Amino acid sequence: MAGDSRVRRALVTGVTGQDGSFLAELLLEQGYAVAGIVRAGSPGCLGFAEHLRGRIELLDGELTDAGSLRGAVGSVRPDELYHFAAPSFVPDSWRRPASTFEAIAGATAILLEAVRDECSGARVFVAGSAAMFGATSDCPQREDTVCRPQNPYATAKLAAHQLVGQLRAREEIFACSGILYNHESERRPEQFVTRKITRAAAAIKAGLEHEVVLGDLDAVRDWSFAGDIARGAWLALQQDVPADYILASGVGHTVAEFAEVAFAHVGLRAEDHVRVIESLRRGHESTPPIGDASLAHRALGWVPTLTFEQLIHRMVDADLARYAAAGR
Repeated sequence: MAGDSRVRRALVTGVTGQDGSFLAELLLEQGYAVAGIVRAGSPGCLGFAEHLRGRIELLDGELTDAGSLRGAVGSVRPDELYHFAAPSFVPDSWRRPASTFEAIAGATAILLEAVRDECSGARVFVAGSAAMFGATSDCPQREDTVCRPQNPYATAKLAAHQLVGQLRAREEIFACSGILYNHESERRPEQFVTRKITRAAAAIKAGLEHEVVLGDLDAVRDWSFAGDIARGAWLALQQDVPADYILASGVGHTVAEFAEVAFAHVGLRAEDHVRVIESLRRGHESTPPIGDASLAHRALGWVPTLTFEQLIHRMVDADLARYAAAGR
């Protein structure tokens, strides 16, 4: 792709979300013409991409509407397609396994098929999930680790990941699956434990609240900055040969550690403000989800730019700023 002087076109699903908005920013900085798929009938809400209004083209689309997805691909005819849109709150997948599978695996299949039929030269990045490894015995996990998914969300993500590999091999599509571990930012929705913690630390510091209720403080996660994950996705599509990549920090931390860093950043002690309710525990995980990103380091030159502590400080500072802006 080097030496191509024309403006490259990128199509991003999930552009209004955390990952998609960071990616759209990066693509614009790189000189791309960026189009994003937004939920049909709601062009007025750009979510976390609101600051990009007027700089990106918007197309209506639904993950469960094959016609709208194929239409978007055919209209934009992108050089690069980044598929980030998907249900992401795992507990919901137990309540709606059929729609979860359709929105994750089904939408991935539709987009890969559309690229094959409409613009076979396009490069595709599909955002996968480390949840697909599930109850594997390997730690850290690698790209070739055996998968044992344990919930409908993870099963759907595994199916999407396998579809990428199958169509890459048979149809020779330049498609990459990013096996993403937990990645956070100030744009993470508040139902996720990380934002629940950082928002609470800021609110308690501001005198608006006095505690935060959590479940399993011993749960281990491999946390990275969402902006770094977006950069990894872009780097994957700049290579000569498509491949799948784990994008992770390679270090596991507990929820308790996350809370300790967040509260310490505002001069408080987590143990004074965190209340644990045992019924919120999701069950013991036999193998910590920690990723080995050695391949991404070697092949992409990708390394995280924020440490665990720097990430949390960034999130808490953003929440403090929100309360200050609201006059609280």
